[in-house]
Amino acid sequence: MFDPKQLVDQFLGSGAQQGGASQRAGDALQQGKGYLQNNAGGLAGGALAGGLAGLLLGSKKGRKLGKKAVTYGGLALVGGLAYKAYSNWQQNQQNPQAGGSGTAPTAGGAGGGAAAPEQVALPDPSGTAFEPAAAPGGESQMALNVLIAMIQAAKADGHIDAQEQAHIFEQIDKLGLGVEEKAFIMDELRTPLDIDKVVAAATTQELALELYTASRLTIEPDHPAEQAYLQMLAARLGLEPALVNELEQAVAEAQT
Repeated sequence: MFDPKQLVDQFLGSGAQQGGASQRAGDALQQGKGYLQNNAGGLAGGALAGGLAGLLLGSKKGRKLGKKAVTYGGLALVGGLAYKAYSNWQQNQQNPQAGGSGTAPTAGGAGGGAAAPEQVALPDPSGTAFEPAAAPGGESQMALNVLIAMIQAAKADGHIDAQEQAHIFEQIDKLGLGVEEKAFIMDELRTPLDIDKVVAAATTQELALELYTASRLTIEPDHPAEQAYLQMLAARLGLEPALVNELEQAVAEAQT
């Protein structure tokens, strides 16, 4: 069985350590610049725009989390954004008069010091239900669920048709992925959009928010079908509108 966490790093970057397979993916896809329409410079130092997710998104805009986010990637990025949104939402629930976003715990844990000025103030989910290892089935199962959520989101606007799939499969062959990794991606792409698969994997509130976060990171909802997909996903996952709004704020802050 392939390592789902490593494949998540291919999609979302591996934070400050942009090397190995993730770097090879970006190098291989430089050959497809015309196809990707120069979407470099995206999430986690370009990994999302120039790696596997960029390939899935095709000519759509790269998801850009600015230079402040380059120290994050993979499950740490998903968990950190989800935990930040949840913490702010919880604080507003306890103190509704405050209004707006609360102040989530900063990097270094719930009682940690402030993050460095050049970094996004994402909290450390260690010791909470947002820690990947604490997810049902452990870190590997969470990574697999995140991958499924991202690929489903990439299909939300019907962009990936048979011709697009053929091109993606051709490019995947250049990424240096293992046989099982290739098979997983291809199988997920070939199947029709299935929001039920994402919802079924969300067995806790924290995981539900993390899977929504992964979906939101994959697409910029500038297409009616994408907007409808995210709205339906949030409703099916049981996420309150105020909680979704906090996540949108967390993503917006990380894009600066």
